[in-house]
Amino acid sequence: MHLILLSALCSVLVSVLLKLAPRARLDVGQLVTWNYLAAGALCAWLLRPPLDSLAHPDTPWAALLGLAVVLPSLFLVLGASVRSAGIVRTDVAQRLSLLLSLAAAFTLFGERADGMRLLGLALGLVAVAGIVMRPESPPTGSERRSWLLLVTVWVGFALVDVMLKRIALAGTPSMAALQAAFAIAFVLMLGAQLVRHLRGRTRLAWRNLGGGLLLGVLNFGNIVFYVRAHQALPDSPSVVFAAMNIGVVVLGTLVGVFGFGEKTSRWNRLAIVLALVAIALIAMAPRA
Repeated sequence: MHLILLSALCSVLVSVLLKLAPRARLDVGQLVTWNYLAAGALCAWLLRPPLDSLAHPDTPWAALLGLAVVLPSLFLVLGASVRSAGIVRTDVAQRLSLLLSLAAAFTLFGERADGMRLLGLALGLVAVAGIVMRPESPPTGSERRSWLLLVTVWVGFALVDVMLKRIALAGTPSMAALQAAFAIAFVLMLGAQLVRHLRGRTRLAWRNLGGGLLLGVLNFGNIVFYVRAHQALPDSPSVVFAAMNIGVVVLGTLVGVFGFGEKTSRWNRLAIVLALVAIALIAMAPRA
């Protein structure tokens, strides 16, 4: 179980680093750029994805390019969300993206919709409403922005999951797809940072390189520890899935509330409990 804990810890520390970036005068765009350099290098070194599969004539390059655009875009949104809505609400929204992934599995990929997973889906949707809710009337402009960011995080992570599923169905292994997406995302983001630099919008700085490499290590750590946990418990995928997602929700809540003094409403706290129940139900549901 220590691998699951390490994976969840890395996921929460990604949010912490993005939250602290403005205080440390770190540019999030540059952090995300160098993150993909580190994550791509570590992926190639430690996971050794089967890159020969990318040479297949049926490789879905359009989908891989789309993934390479969505991933860094979502990372930037994630950074904005943890600063605006907080780590607690952002991490719960991120983990509840599994609800949309589950809905896609039912509607797009032909999976069976059993009672437990439908109940988990229903509770999870209520949890999403509770997470974005704040007891402010009328909502302030900043809170409306937080809602938008949280919903984008929720939808965006589900979109990544669906895209990876589509790519896998085309015959491309997920790790090879991630390796390609990391490399393309790095090139695209590096180009964007050079344009920003030349236009005087920001200056490339060594501290951003260091922070970005650390972000990449944490980002990759989340992935590799999760993969290793599944390898260590090959007969208990639902245990790994549930423990990972619940672990992120719990750790994110503890760090947000006690580490950063984030305020949660009664609805937010109820939503967190519902999210934990929803994740557990979905994980325990029998597979078709």
